[in-house]
Amino acid sequence: MSLILAPSLFISTPTLSSDRASSLLRNSTRCIAAGMMIAWSLLQLPGVQAQVRSGELLPATNAQRVPVPTLTTVPHVSTYGPCGSCGTHLVQTMEGYGCPKCMLGVDCATACGSEARWQDMKPMDFDKYGPGGYTGPARMRHLAKYHVRPGDQLQMVYLVTRRQNAGQYRLMPGDQVSIESIADEDLDRGTLDSGLLIQPDGTITVRLLGQVQAAGLTVPGLRELLEREYKAFYDDPAIDVTPVRTNTLAEDIRAAVGGLGGFTAQAITTTVMPDGHVRLPGIGQVSVQGFTLEQLKREVNLRYAEVVVGLEVEPILTQQAPHFVYVLGQVGQPGRLEITTPTTVLGAIASSGGHLPEGNLRQVIVFRRAEDWRMISTMLDLNGAIRGKRPTPADEIWVRDGDVIVIPDRPITVFGDFVRQVFTEGVYGIVPFGGFSITQDVGN
Repeated sequence: MSLILAPSLFISTPTLSSDRASSLLRNSTRCIAAGMMIAWSLLQLPGVQAQVRSGELLPATNAQRVPVPTLTTVPHVSTYGPCGSCGTHLVQTMEGYGCPKCMLGVDCATACGSEARWQDMKPMDFDKYGPGGYTGPARMRHLAKYHVRPGDQLQMVYLVTRRQNAGQYRLMPGDQVSIESIADEDLDRGTLDSGLLIQPDGTITVRLLGQVQAAGLTVPGLRELLEREYKAFYDDPAIDVTPVRTNTLAEDIRAAVGGLGGFTAQAITTTVMPDGHVRLPGIGQVSVQGFTLEQLKREVNLRYAEVVVGLEVEPILTQQAPHFVYVLGQVGQPGRLEITTPTTVLGAIASSGGHLPEGNLRQVIVFRRAEDWRMISTMLDLNGAIRGKRPTPADEIWVRDGDVIVIPDRPITVFGDFVRQVFTEGVYGIVPFGGFSITQDVGN
């Protein structure tokens, strides 16, 4: 008789080979693992025990009650009366369009602060828009106010206005004036066609006086200055100053953004930099991150008002910065997902190819960055929603830019991997069952 020793198994047989013992042990281990996997999978099915455990039962088939039409004298038009059970409004249909249906449904607004269940179903006008429902209703706006963020694309529209200034206009470099004197025509400088240019340093050059500071003065102020200075040469100089070309800085800024002339609107397009700033002609860097468009308009126009008058800027958001979420784990197509409309966690999972059978929807993890970039996270149970057991799942939340969604492995998948790695690949790879035996010869 031969006695063959194997790990965790002793087999006494007269002539059992080591290969056969190894095969028997391997098959036994796999049968045990398969049985445990089947038992665990049965626990995951939406059976009666699971329904009792969750305290709810799946709803019955939604009964549709179609009102009987009352014929009218108008061809192809039928008037449907109100449905007694759900209060469907009177509907006029043409060629059978929009046949109203009384349906049972669940509304999360009627749950009084808790999560509505299937037993809370009530008659409702679920198919209100008929064939036009694909466009959806005119829902509430996504955001009360949009706040500018890095990556947003802004169009700045510039307009040189003709509004009356609250105070007197002050001359600036680039403006042109005409200087005349009744006492001496030789003092005249500039004409109405081509005035005397105020230099970049803010001065003008006149006869007898040389350079005189003009920028920052009003037109009457410049006339009084010249009158006072010329009295050293004339008893009554009788100086007159006429503005020929003013507000040139506003036109220069407009020209810098594409306008060549006239008083029509011109615009430039700029992108908010990662530091939350934009650079604009004439005023340089402006911080815009976190501003609404109205706040941004006020900030930019106040900055321009410090250096120029008669210039108005209207900011327009032409393109938002892209919004991305990242879906990892047991989904069909893990990776980065761009979101352009309000999207929920289930919507993000569906857009990533849906969840795989190995995915654990009871422990979906969402990692999120707060306003100060600190990490926050939550765990969601979406299993009831996927299996149709929770009509208004509280864990079905909205995702936002930068979220990382992880669908981990189910516990049975982890156990299966353990069995495969330890028993199928690990032990059999390290200790071959045909590698040793103890044989005892009985008799000779």
